[in-house]
Amino acid sequence: MVEWFTFTQIFIALAAGVLCLVLGFAGRTPSDLSMGPIALVAVLLIAQLVMAAIAPAVGNHPTGSLLEFWMYQIAIVIVPLLAMVWALVERGRWSVVVLGVSGLAVSVMLYRMWIIWTVQGA
Repeated sequence: MVEWFTFTQIFIALAAGVLCLVLGFAGRTPSDLSMGPIALVAVLLIAQLVMAAIAPAVGNHPTGSLLEFWMYQIAIVIVPLLAMVWALVERGRWSVVVLGVSGLAVSVMLYRMWIIWTVQGA
């Protein structure tokens, strides 16, 4: 996997999560300011999914468990999408907090996926 892309995703997910948490605890309802960063994270995660599918074909194989990696990959794509749907349906300040928590969870899962791909032995 491309290391700079993964760490850029982790930083964006962390920043989006912190921004949404701050907005949620400040009492803001979902808006473009809170939905936009999480939508960007979701788009980057779809790009990550495509890269993860192509990487073994060009000789870049994960060093850890494929099952664990793909379970993280599936969860990591679903989590921000479900959080955005929740925010659009519920439209309350706590839905912005849910967006923030999803951003933080995505950053942790991205880091774990990077460990599985590069460092961890099978």
